Amino acid sequence: MPVNKARIFAALLAASVLPSPGAAQTAGNEGPMSAIDWLSRSVAQPGTVTSPAEPAEPAQPAAGNPALVPAPTITMRSLDAPSLDGIGIVSASTSGLPRNLWGATPTVDLVRMIRAERLDTLPAIQALLYRILLSELSPPADSDGGGTLFLARVDRLLDLGALDPAAALLAQVDPPRPETFRRSFDIALLTGEENASCTAMRAAPDIAPTFPARVFCLARGGDWNAAALSLRTGETLGYIDGDTATLLEHFLDPDLFEGEPDLPPPLRPSPLVLRLMEAIGQPVSTGMLPPAFAQSDLRSNVGWKNRLDAGERLARTGAISPNRLAGLYFERQPAASGGVWERVRTAQALDKALSSGDRNAIAQALPAAWAEMSAAELEVPFATIFGVRVAGYGLPGEAGRIAFRVGLLSEGYEEVAKARVPEDEDERFLIGLATGRTDGLRPPDQMGAAIATAFRADPPVADSFRRLLADNRQGEALLMAIDHITDGARGDLRDVSDGLAVLRAMGLESVARKAALELVLLERRG
Repeated sequence: MPVNKARIFAALLAASVLPSPGAAQTAGNEGPMSAIDWLSRSVAQPGTVTSPAEPAEPAQPAAGNPALVPAPTITMRSLDAPSLDGIGIVSASTSGLPRNLWGATPTVDLVRMIRAERLDTLPAIQALLYRILLSELSPPADSDGGGTLFLARVDRLLDLGALDPAAALLAQVDPPRPETFRRSFDIALLTGEENASCTAMRAAPDIAPTFPARVFCLARGGDWNAAALSLRTGETLGYIDGDTATLLEHFLDPDLFEGEPDLPPPLRPSPLVLRLMEAIGQPVSTGMLPPAFAQSDLRSNVGWKNRLDAGERLARTGAISPNRLAGLYFERQPAASGGVWERVRTAQALDKALSSGDRNAIAQALPAAWAEMSAAELEVPFATIFGVRVAGYGLPGEAGRIAFRVGLLSEGYEEVAKARVPEDEDERFLIGLATGRTDGLRPPDQMGAAIATAFRADPPVADSFRRLLADNRQGEALLMAIDHITDGARGDLRDVSDGLAVLRAMGLESVARKAALELVLLERRG
């Protein structure tokens, strides 16, 4: 910090009235926030395309030092430039989806459906949604190249907390546009890469940072004097509200506020506010914030307990891999008991037993670990880590029955099913689901009966779906099928049958089998 920084900032502070601290709160706290609600307003967006739900911010007027206040920019796009809506990081051939998935469905309908998808769905359906969001597909027939569908896909990834794949998608936009850079900037704030993002902002002439972002980046770059001047300029022009100004003042010179009460915690912070609060020594708990904020707790400078909590939360949404969760579990010995510590302890005990190859030790460790993971709704990440291994030991009794079910929730579900000698009718049905052959098998309950209908040799496809498929609206049919499976599990089981039948009709057999097994094996419905 420069020696003269406090003196200059204090002089600037004396020239204005310090507003009462409010820590950048936003009105209301009801309901989950979507990405378009919590993203930082970090860049001005004059003359650019924005998604329908996020109006462009007004250009900031040139006043004071012109070096600090950017002139309005005009964004131009070549007529033959590739459409943002066609960008992806997984090829259609790899994803197993038809390249013309979006077909004739209007972009506005696809955007609405993607934004409406539930976050709390079956892991298999969740994984399918990731494939849809990340695949490189032909743009919808009516796409204008502006990227409305692209932004909706990115925002859904952000809602799930999947920052790495979202960042990978955004990196394909070169040069960056304000509406894409805004998202990249927030990802950087949440993952601890803000210095690189600030550097990129300075290097991109078309990216006009708003005053709070400019103040933050100037300070991160060590230019505290310019940061203080930008703060006062922005506040004078009305582009920094009183609460944000107070927070930035504490960030620029916390010594001026020594002995004063802490700022009140923000109700609905943006990633920028989250980092500013952390910088002034008042970190905000991410537990009640959208999943993306949990990514900030995975940084190496965060305590193990917080990283474990964040890892489990993100594993539930598929935002991090089960192997990354395993790395957190096996990092060190648990420091206490109960809650997440019990899951760490039982997972480590099972891993140790598997490493020793002792069948008795495995049979003793598995039920306890499975009970802990089931209670935390981490069955599928657990199965991905341990499923094939525990199923291969041919354990006796209850441990063997658990091992079979854990194996069915893993990627090796079909091999596990083929190797199992069924003990009863329920296991015969599970084996039939895993192998795709349920004819002649007795379903265990009404859910099983609804699933069996979809796994007939020639399953019926509802008329509404047939029409969509015939009209070149496959993506719309697929998103509707996802909704039917998720919502049908909570209500009308006929919707489950219809949704699974569509997956099979579209060649997504593996997804249909996994979803069916999860509907039977997981205690929660969806």
